[in-house]
Amino acid sequence: MGWGAPQPGGPGWTPPRKKGGAGKAILLVLGVVVLGVVGGTAAVIALKPNDPYTSTPSPTATYSPTYSPSEEPSPQPPSTQPTSPVAPTTSRPTATRPTAPRTTSRPTTKPRSEPSNLDIVARNRLYQAGKMGSVNCRESSARPATAAGARANYANLVNCLNRSWPALVQRSGSTFRAPRVMSFSGTVTTPCGSMYDSGPPFYCPSNQTIYMNLTEDVGNYKRVNASYARVWARMWMLHQFAHEYGHHVQNLTGIMRASFDLRYDAPNQAGELLASRRLELQASCLGDVFIAANKRSYPLTGESLRQWNWLIGNTVDPKRDHGSKANHKYWALRGFNAVGPGACNTFTASQPRVS
Repeated sequence: MGWGAPQPGGPGWTPPRKKGGAGKAILLVLGVVVLGVVGGTAAVIALKPNDPYTSTPSPTATYSPTYSPSEEPSPQPPSTQPTSPVAPTTSRPTATRPTAPRTTSRPTTKPRSEPSNLDIVARNRLYQAGKMGSVNCRESSARPATAAGARANYANLVNCLNRSWPALVQRSGSTFRAPRVMSFSGTVTTPCGSMYDSGPPFYCPSNQTIYMNLTEDVGNYKRVNASYARVWARMWMLHQFAHEYGHHVQNLTGIMRASFDLRYDAPNQAGELLASRRLELQASCLGDVFIAANKRSYPLTGESLRQWNWLIGNTVDPKRDHGSKANHKYWALRGFNAVGPGACNTFTASQPRVS
């Protein structure tokens, strides 16, 4: 992990403001989900998968924020239509002509070969699942000024996401399972290793659990006593949450495991980082599919929309494993504009688009 960016309100940090007094938000992108921990112990929130699906025990981290935005709004890259994935080709079974005397046995067909890791990530049926419908998700009236307020927000978002993704996951040919969700303060021990609240939230595929850094979310909301900064903190939390749930969708559809295998097989560190960026940029794209589907009911308007739009274009990537500011905004907007995972195929994108 190792995220060296200063936290909101830290040395040298000034909350962004727009001319005339209203604020321009800060950011951190990515997310997780849920429930409570106090004093260094983690608490599970319901939603335990019925049939745990294990994968390579490797946590997925999140972006780090940058805190020196320009006074002008960041330009938005042009909206592009999702690229239709190439459907897996399957040869028709060939029947051999019977020779005399005729037999009653059916002609045999060639056994199907298993899809490669590249097929799974690049031609996944998730990309053909269609658009996500709104579940009329509304933001919780609670505010993350306290641990209880943050947990109320997590629980609300988990409920919304668990109603939003099942249809698309099932259309992809996979079985939907709700993730477990936890929040933590201090240290939390997971199958993916021990993590600390000095780092970002994360998703552990081994136990299909999203871990939310409760200390971070409450701290961000309380650190700067200004309405625009608190709107930023809420949008940051929303984006983090939806991003980590995007990792869960990748896990359910086989994309995450195949991506881990491709990263393991990469010939060098540059190849490993490229595979990581493709996975992380896709998770943000998937997260913003959900945000767009529910933008009217949540709602994502006015200051909330302005803060969200600013934060998706102001990520930092010191380890080069998550993607540049420009590319993060590009993929976030693709998911947001298309409102469907067909726009999120980062695994067939050119390298400049996943740098």
